Amino acid sequence: MYETRKQRWFDRSEELVMKKPALIIYTSGTTGRPKGVILTHGNLSACVSGLIKSWGWTSKDTILHILPLYHLHGIANVLLTPLACGATCVIEPKFDAGRVWHMLTSPSIPHVDKHINLFMAVPTIYAKLLEYYENHLVKPRVSINSDFILTTLSNKIRLMVSGSSSLPQPISDKWEKVTGHRLLERYGMSEVCMALSCPLSGPRIPGSVGTPLPNVEVRIVKPNVYSSTGYDIIVQGNSQHSIVHQENEPGDLHVRGPSVCLGYWKNPEATTEAFTKDGWFKTGDTAKYLNGVYYIVGRTSVDVIKSGGYKISALEIERHLLAHPDVAECAVVGLPDLTWGQKVAAILVSKPGRKTLDLPTVRQWVSSYLPPYQLPSVVKWIESIPRNSLGKVNKKELVNLVFPELANKKW
Repeated sequence: MYETRKQRWFDRSEELVMKKPALIIYTSGTTGRPKGVILTHGNLSACVSGLIKSWGWTSKDTILHILPLYHLHGIANVLLTPLACGATCVIEPKFDAGRVWHMLTSPSIPHVDKHINLFMAVPTIYAKLLEYYENHLVKPRVSINSDFILTTLSNKIRLMVSGSSSLPQPISDKWEKVTGHRLLERYGMSEVCMALSCPLSGPRIPGSVGTPLPNVEVRIVKPNVYSSTGYDIIVQGNSQHSIVHQENEPGDLHVRGPSVCLGYWKNPEATTEAFTKDGWFKTGDTAKYLNGVYYIVGRTSVDVIKSGGYKISALEIERHLLAHPDVAECAVVGLPDLTWGQKVAAILVSKPGRKTLDLPTVRQWVSSYLPPYQLPSVVKWIESIPRNSLGKVNKKELVNLVFPELANKKW
């Protein structure tokens, strides 16, 4: 009897602990003022458990940690997950491209006596690693060559992951050519932790974020003022299956599950606004479902351009612009337009020593992939695109910087 009461007490204590706040992590602030997200011990436990199961984590793994510890990517994915399963986490004080290449290719890490077999980063870091590779590792008379890197990383690394922002396909393709690894893309945010992931084993479709992680439910909805809920469900699914009412139709992405946050610290109004009446978190992202996997179209407020009745994905246009050999960086935004509501503008950065392209040339390039209504009507070349520590672009600030005459106009 005593042992039974004791076990009940422990079970109850654990349940109470899981409901208690574990940390407050601030949103990136790229679409508004940063908000403090309250994550409980239960939220983090559910997130970590899902990643261990989906990505095959074991105590034999060793991951290289180069990400900030004030964002969810660096805290949950690359620190808490390996610690939870007894794996090794090698933390670098800062990102250094040469140092990362050295550690990825080394047979063992000093004082650890293990080699790195997992790596997770953001697209900007992968781009900088590829730039370093081209400029320092494969030029004549260097001590390392492309065959060595390809063979070494193909054999010793079991998984490489990209997240926190959209992965341009040229970077994904080049990384696979250099290392033999097709980067695994996933989707998450501070408020829901990790929600969707491409498979550990199986095809990883470029641009997609796969399917829901264990114990996570997602749905895509579109507004309907005549519905009792205010919306119609386009697709709803979990890690096992999805019920599809309409394919390839963009809508608002909602998430539900044990990894979803309590709300925002000292901001009850924002917390109430963030959840539907039936308990789903409104991510603020637009998504679609096609051929068994989910795609993120972009942030509804800045990455979905509403022009002439069309909803245009800025991320889709960016992917095709980045495939041009003269384009190093780009950001596609919607600018106010009296006739169309918004017009598509491309802000571009050229590769060193390459020419800048005029508007007709840019439109001709994009027209090979996209319909006429998605073509840019404005092109602006700048020296560099400002990004935060995770490589994200604050597009509202970028528009104010590049088009100051529009600073006071409504998006």
